[in-house]
Amino acid sequence: MTKYQVVGIGNAIVDVICPSDDAFLDRMGIQKGVMQLIERERGELLYDAMQSHTRRPGGSVANTLAGLGNLGLGTAFIGRVRADALGRFYADEMANGGTDFVNPPVPVKKADHPTSRSMIFVSPDGERSMNTYLGISADLGPDDVPDEVAGAAEILFLEGYLYDKPRGKQAFEAAARACRKGGGKAGIALSDPFCVDRHRADFRKLLQELDYVIGNEHEWRALFETDDLGTALETAANESGLIVCTRSGHDVVLAQGDETVTVPVQEVTPVDATGAGDQFAAGFLYGMANGQSLEVSGRMGCVAASEVIGHYGARPEADLKALFAQNGLI
Repeated sequence: MTKYQVVGIGNAIVDVICPSDDAFLDRMGIQKGVMQLIERERGELLYDAMQSHTRRPGGSVANTLAGLGNLGLGTAFIGRVRADALGRFYADEMANGGTDFVNPPVPVKKADHPTSRSMIFVSPDGERSMNTYLGISADLGPDDVPDEVAGAAEILFLEGYLYDKPRGKQAFEAAARACRKGGGKAGIALSDPFCVDRHRADFRKLLQELDYVIGNEHEWRALFETDDLGTALETAANESGLIVCTRSGHDVVLAQGDETVTVPVQEVTPVDATGAGDQFAAGFLYGMANGQSLEVSGRMGCVAASEVIGHYGARPEADLKALFAQNGLI
């Protein structure tokens, strides 16, 4: 049985990325800087409106696994694609990046929905506005979770967006149970403030049950329905094993038990902010997997995030280990 260092479960989404300006976003009714779930017809409209685009495998947790693959960890992804052109592209790209895609693409005749895709419009200031059609990812369920994969994970990383569908929630919980039963650590990314608003009660419960929770300042405020970030993080730290709060170019806060660490962030003008949180998670989880301290793990996350916002796309292009070495982290 393969023993994976990190297993992720999430939406398998092809990112379709193009530059835009605020006038275009206003004209198309796109809310800047957030992820919106859309239906198939809206997705086709936005896709047709793209003047030029690039295509990359995406999905928040899958992006994190790509970063971990860059760092040389053994990784696997639990997700769902259709055996169409985008689905085959996605599965092949994950494998080429060193991550085992454990669920074979679903034959076209057995799938009602196409492979998921997200139309991402990148503004001149680096903000990304994501319009996601979930497609077949929304069909992910507990039957898609191999116990021998989740149960063999040292670390399991879960995507909060899965809670948007009941079967996704069941798959999420099945994977977490299998991982923890096998002696691994399970955690979650809160995904975005609107996702938190939709599932606040469930996420508050998970905060107490999982081993770690990663979110940004907006998500933590939303979780505890307060404008005071300090109050939100203090409450979270009292309820969870390990919490991480990123703050868009400002210091990162990590807390576990009585230990609280603040990691400074070197301010960088982003080319494309897509994937910053995903790659922070990759660096942080790499540190966790290798027994590093909260401070070093947080700094690794910051280095990985800084690399990805320096170019288009949500996955690293540079050798992250080399960057860690340059920063005295390994």
